[in-house]
Amino acid sequence: MSGPRKTAKVVPLKGRKCPICGMPAAQSYRPFCSKRCADVDLGRWLNEDYRIPAEEAAELDDEAFPDD
Repeated sequence: MSGPRKTAKVVPLKGRKCPICGMPAAQSYRPFCSKRCADVDLGRWLNEDYRIPAEEAAELDDEAFPDD
């Protein structure tokens, strides 16, 4: 004897917007608004689209550290 199936209510977070599309963020997918936007973000991470800029280390030559 089971009753009607209850679906999870998606409640938007106040003042938070989805970083992908700008719609209000949902508690169940936070900080995103939907599974689609969460998957888009995951794809960007997997494609290495998000990077932190860094300076490349200068090549060290043998003269910088002479052998004693």
